[in-house]
Amino acid sequence: MLKNTMLKAVLVAMTISWIPVSIAAPITTTALGHNSTTEYIDVPYMPYANPKAPKGGTLSLDARGTFNAANKWMTTGVAMVGTDYLYDTLMTGSLNEAFTMYPQLADKVTYDPDDTSWIIYHINPAARFWDGSPVTSSDVKATYDAILSKGPMYIRSYLGDIKDIEIIDKQRVKFVFKSDDNKEILLTVGQFPVFAKSSIDTDFEKITLTPLMGSGPYKLGRVDAGRAVSYVRDPNYWGRDLMVNRGRYNFDMIKFVYYQSDEIAFEGFKSGQYRFRPENKASNWATSYNFPAVKAGLIHKETISSENPVPMQGLVMNMRRPIFQDIRVRQALTAAYDFEWMNKTLFHGQYERLQSFFHGSELAATGTPSVAEMQVLKPLLAKLEPIQRQAVLDEWRLPTSDGSGFNRQGLLEARQLLLEAGFYYQDMKLYQPNGKLAQIEILMTGETMGRVLLPYIRNLKRLGFDATLRQVDGPQYYERVRRFDYDIMVDIFAQSLSPGAEQVGFWGSAAADEAGNANTIGIKNPAIDSVIKKLGDAKSRDEIVLYTHVLDRLLRAGHYLVPLYGKSSTNVAYWNQYRHTAKLPTNAIGIDYWWSDKEAEARVNRYLKQ
Repeated sequence: MLKNTMLKAVLVAMTISWIPVSIAAPITTTALGHNSTTEYIDVPYMPYANPKAPKGGTLSLDARGTFNAANKWMTTGVAMVGTDYLYDTLMTGSLNEAFTMYPQLADKVTYDPDDTSWIIYHINPAARFWDGSPVTSSDVKATYDAILSKGPMYIRSYLGDIKDIEIIDKQRVKFVFKSDDNKEILLTVGQFPVFAKSSIDTDFEKITLTPLMGSGPYKLGRVDAGRAVSYVRDPNYWGRDLMVNRGRYNFDMIKFVYYQSDEIAFEGFKSGQYRFRPENKASNWATSYNFPAVKAGLIHKETISSENPVPMQGLVMNMRRPIFQDIRVRQALTAAYDFEWMNKTLFHGQYERLQSFFHGSELAATGTPSVAEMQVLKPLLAKLEPIQRQAVLDEWRLPTSDGSGFNRQGLLEARQLLLEAGFYYQDMKLYQPNGKLAQIEILMTGETMGRVLLPYIRNLKRLGFDATLRQVDGPQYYERVRRFDYDIMVDIFAQSLSPGAEQVGFWGSAAADEAGNANTIGIKNPAIDSVIKKLGDAKSRDEIVLYTHVLDRLLRAGHYLVPLYGKSSTNVAYWNQYRHTAKLPTNAIGIDYWWSDKEAEARVNRYLKQ
């Protein structure tokens, strides 16, 4: 998730200076902010870090499915979770700011605020790979060349503005862009892992459990194929004293235990097979934390708030399928979803209906369009179909049921919309205007979503659809998703506080035809393309907010997915051995800055051995 705008916050002589656009000379700085001040440029450590945190202990978490590869940056294989711990990036972001970057592999950058068609990253001379060899500009170039030519399509699209990568010398690498329009790309190129060139040349596309050579704080530990993977802290990690790393990476080991279903995973947590659990199941949170370890005071429950947009989780309707081309069909499928009953019956009233693709943040569009929004929208209205055009102008509100479980009103509205779209009933079955049976298959993997999808399928059947739920294993699921081979599936669109070029991959017309890209819906809408372009070219925070509001209105009004549910905080449960600072970051849990209490961990271990 990444960001965009004119870069004006820079450091000169270790203080922040706002450089007027009139100055044409290149600037060398140790931090970058995209429409965001670099607030922590001269602090000794991040405000959510404890520089005196003890090292040691194990952080253990769960993962779902299986894996057969260590490289998540290629187009084949299913990568193990946690590989980001193996690699450093050129710069790293703040968990309190919208989009800022601070030194990691690169200790500074050089750019021209009047000509943002290039940027030079200066590699820290102290940076070392695990084998002790220095990280150089050749490694950076080889990494980006591999990702741009062999990486996932959505990443290639995201980095599509890179024109060339030039090696200036051993420590300096220059990124040249196709234009100076995309201001956020200067920061974006600093966010990707860097691999050793020697490792890339021989192993980048191999499906193997041996990772590419990295320089990160952890090395790969034990791998139990398909079941568990662990990472061990490198005591010789070159970057341990960097500002962003003080009080960070405190655990000697980070372990991920794999489960095929959330139900089994929860039992694993209760028995201590892993000890930190983000609890995404409302019924568990409300009723299931009553097992002996909880009563013994060894399990801690905590709700952690966030200012980030709530990830949009929805039932994606594949626009590549003819059945979903008519917006009235998509409206009908939205009306058939009974959130109120589901929230009351399954979720103990804990969730919110997602009324925005940026729900819970300042980026969410509310009410009717403002004067500024209308100035952006007016030239686009003619490009929209009438229903979408009207919905863009109106105050947005999803259908609401009475929560009784029948959703009579919603289904009646859905039926009328289908009839208006040319669907018809014959012999108690629903047919499309072309005479074909109205069939819909919902694709899923795992078991977590089954209880949510089955009641929805019952409502679709009441409308006359031949609706089925197809559950497949992980590898088959991911391959079908890559090929866009589904009618409906559940997808999640996570957003940052500074959306920008990555929106092309989510909603852009070109991405709809690129296998493996993130436009799982298959949206091809010139109005949306236009606003994404404006968002990418935004020159201030106000413009980012403005264009995101307009994009939000266009996406909602297209009825491209059925919004499900979410919440603007995260529930976590953990065995009472983990600790964190009193003030957590505003935009994340910040688990990398937590630590283990040695005595408390010993108490937990004694309890589990009983």
